[in-house]
Amino acid sequence: MYQQFYQKFLTANAGKQHFACHSHHYWPDVTREAQLAYWDDSARLVDDKWQYIFGQKVPQTQQLIADILNLPLPEQLVFAPNTHELVMRLLSCFDWQQPLKVLTTDSEFYSFQRQIKRLAELANVEVVQIPTEPFATFTERFTAAAAQAEYQLIFCSQVFFNSGYAIADLPAFVKGLAAVSQAMLVIDGYHGFMALPTDLSEIAERIFYLAGSYKYAQGGEGCCFMAVPAGSEQRPLYTGWFAEFGTLAAQKSALVLYSEDGYRFAGATLDFSALYRLEAALLLFKQQGITVGRIHQYVQQLQQHFLTLQDELAHPQLNQQQLLLHDASCHGHFFTFRLGSASQVAELAAYLKQHGIETDYRGDRLRFGFALYQNADQFDLSCLKSL
Repeated sequence: MYQQFYQKFLTANAGKQHFACHSHHYWPDVTREAQLAYWDDSARLVDDKWQYIFGQKVPQTQQLIADILNLPLPEQLVFAPNTHELVMRLLSCFDWQQPLKVLTTDSEFYSFQRQIKRLAELANVEVVQIPTEPFATFTERFTAAAAQAEYQLIFCSQVFFNSGYAIADLPAFVKGLAAVSQAMLVIDGYHGFMALPTDLSEIAERIFYLAGSYKYAQGGEGCCFMAVPAGSEQRPLYTGWFAEFGTLAAQKSALVLYSEDGYRFAGATLDFSALYRLEAALLLFKQQGITVGRIHQYVQQLQQHFLTLQDELAHPQLNQQQLLLHDASCHGHFFTFRLGSASQVAELAAYLKQHGIETDYRGDRLRFGFALYQNADQFDLSCLKSL
């Protein structure tokens, strides 16, 4: 149905069934044209390209994202090459010489998990991790933990990368946390953005929301963003000269100045070809009327067909009994199967790859992702019959 938009990736990977979209999503063809447009604009404008990028490309992409997330102020969005850079800016808002208490989960992606684990080696930094399992009680347990101590930072995913579990009602979740804590609230929305319908209008002034283009936004690596609450007065220690754009005309003072919008969290010079690709992908969806709700509905149909095929195969390892989540109302766009051991998962993933089925895995968990460029009638799991 939507394969017409992905011909270059599909042609280059003919004969493969790509179920690793949650990890390495195919890009629509328009992103190649956008990549070339960046080169052409650089040649045409040279130094003047920055005026064009910040005067047109950045605001246009901010608006596209704001429309998708129902954010009231597009200028509160700031871009960076990766979410780790944004995470570090947030962390640098705190004085690491003073006590820092962080509440998070045991299932955050590595861009945060590794960094906060390293910081926890400092004597004054305490990190409390709440298990995401059992999923049925996670929201209640996490909110209760937030109320039990005074935290400076609370960090949690919208969709957890190692399970696919999604917080079904994000606004209600955030409001619950805000009611019991004054901490900086950060939501990692990378596996939610452009996958699950998300409306941040009611909580935009309370959370920092992180996401990017590498997954379901389909623009490839190199363009992540953060929605910054309006009126934010944080002064990140890890800062770059882009963060001063809004104050370049102001009289210099002894203090380092910051933009009054989301760009107070900006860094420095970066390759904007990724932003060109993201804008092209989001513009394609807008022009074609492909909303996030429509994408989500299509993916859920793919997932249901996949499960039907599984049931017919009755495979001893890859079956619904090993599926971590069954409730579609709190599920992202990938399935996670937990097998007996990491070695079993690695062996099964390697076998599937030999037969043209691309997946990915984390420890004892095998993940199958779903996307617009798949057609249900092309799913073929018959190679599992010989196992």
